[in-house]
Amino acid sequence: MDILIHNTGWIEAICGPMFSGKSEELIRRLRRATIARKRIQVFKPAIDTRYSASEIVTHNDNRMTCDPVPSATAILKCLDWRVQAVGIDECNFFGTELVEIATQLADSGKQVIVAGLDTDYLGRPFPPMPDLLAIAESITKTLAVCMKCGNPAKHTQRLVESNDLIFVGAAEAYEARCRRCFEPGIPSQEVLDFGKHPSKQKLGRD
Repeated sequence: MDILIHNTGWIEAICGPMFSGKSEELIRRLRRATIARKRIQVFKPAIDTRYSASEIVTHNDNRMTCDPVPSATAILKCLDWRVQAVGIDECNFFGTELVEIATQLADSGKQVIVAGLDTDYLGRPFPPMPDLLAIAESITKTLAVCMKCGNPAKHTQRLVESNDLIFVGAAEAYEARCRRCFEPGIPSQEVLDFGKHPSKQKLGRD
């Protein structure tokens, strides 16, 4: 009797702060899938044009061609359903609808690898990553190096004046911080005027 074996899909989630190697790990796994002769397709949010409009680019300038899409639902519209492995970078820009999309892809038999921030600039869980972690078969938590003390960093510190949840930036706008050095929101010392020499600043009364 012939046994029909269905392809089994799964979700791999890579999370952590900025500068912790999430995109690097995503690219590494996708290249391994290519070595295994899997057909792959990679997506990222179109809003992310920091280094390239049509590539995933790590902070170490490691690159992989991808399809920029404006929303999570657009992934299904642009997907070549012959692919066996799907990579999705910066998933925190896609919102909660990505959870359903990733589930649908995995249920159809595809290896789905998602990468993104797990906390926002206030230190809160950053959707959709918490829900993706709950449904993923595999979870990898990456850590960066704290720019203040050198300890393992789990937070992304925003350095610019903005209360927007989504603010696209790189080293000029963010840095990695450990639990002790992290200041939710914008650190007070970053908005001070350090351009003035201390001897020229007015201290106390005239």
